[in-house]
Amino acid sequence: MNTKFQFRAGMRYAKSPEVYEIAHIVEHLAFGANAKYNSEQAFEADFTKNGAYHNAWTSDFSVCYESECADFEWERILDLQQVAITQPKFNAEELQSEKGNVKAELTGYMNDYGRLLWPRLQQIMGEQVPVLSERLKTIANIELKDIREHYRRTHTAHNMRFIIAGNLRHRKHKIIKALNNWGLKPGERFAIPNDELHSSAPVLIRRKDATNITFAFSWMISRKLNPTEVHAMNCLNHILNGTTSSRIFGQARKNGLVYGMGSSLNNGWHNTSWDFDGEVNAESAEKLFKLIHRELQKILDGNIKDEDIEAAKSYATGRYQMGAQTVNQISDYYADSYFINGNLEKYDRTPMLIREITKEDIVNIAREFITTNIDALVAVSSVEKAIINELAEQLKF
Repeated sequence: MNTKFQFRAGMRYAKSPEVYEIAHIVEHLAFGANAKYNSEQAFEADFTKNGAYHNAWTSDFSVCYESECADFEWERILDLQQVAITQPKFNAEELQSEKGNVKAELTGYMNDYGRLLWPRLQQIMGEQVPVLSERLKTIANIELKDIREHYRRTHTAHNMRFIIAGNLRHRKHKIIKALNNWGLKPGERFAIPNDELHSSAPVLIRRKDATNITFAFSWMISRKLNPTEVHAMNCLNHILNGTTSSRIFGQARKNGLVYGMGSSLNNGWHNTSWDFDGEVNAESAEKLFKLIHRELQKILDGNIKDEDIEAAKSYATGRYQMGAQTVNQISDYYADSYFINGNLEKYDRTPMLIREITKEDIVNIAREFITTNIDALVAVSSVEKAIINELAEQLKF
């Protein structure tokens, strides 16, 4: 059985920017001392004794607690999740340890160029998020009273959503009864912050040791997509970058321009982004970006072969059929859309949505992204800024 319990309790819900990283530390403390166990080590030993797994993660908006266990011990694990989530005993010793662990984690990310550039891209487009170096500075400001305040305010019944996947036959009533007895205060479901987005000039994060160019760029639209549009964009991303036979990545790889790159969709509550990222040698960058522009222009012009669309739909159907082999895969299918958008799109509707995708769907949504004029490019490299400016010019339509 797989469980996910999500609260809108991420970093954007910190009481002030000075303690921005507080949700991350609350997440790290989630499996520490609680009403039943005096330490993280004692809780961990009991939780995992039959092979069960647990984890937690934090984002701008979410804190999510996950577990997976053998079917025979699902009730025991659900009870342990309840103790950890609803009866934590935050203490000063574990707080200091986890502040150190979070600092080490974020410091490590400073050497991961992908993690370095995405917060900067969000920031220059208008999202109210700090970059990694700014996040690090907030850790020292967090005190035990801040942890308790954030937990009390955010970990409430109305602010929680959950997904449970597994053998639920004859168990649903028992599960619902158990959850109703968790004892969380009612609280409220927090709204997703709505930032005013805008285009930005390209940004270079200069690193002397970065001999190549790690890049990311996005186009944004100020609305969320419906399920048909999401599947249409997934097909388009597959056509452009899905395999070594794709229009952008496939050609780039064949011509020795790039080892890896991709594109993806991030469908939010207020806004949706179409994101591209990759890593390219400086001498190949101009050719790669010209290729990107050329292939995107073909899409905007409606130059997509029917067989390419059918191949993308066939791929999506195959991935769909392969996507329900484990309880975790089924749970993951629902998680993003349900937790962020509140949408509950039934799994068995997916084949129909894929079949109904048309070229017009793909072209129209791609045109909307490109013509909305909310876009930006960020790169990490040791090259001159003028080179990044020239690459950004290649993305103008």
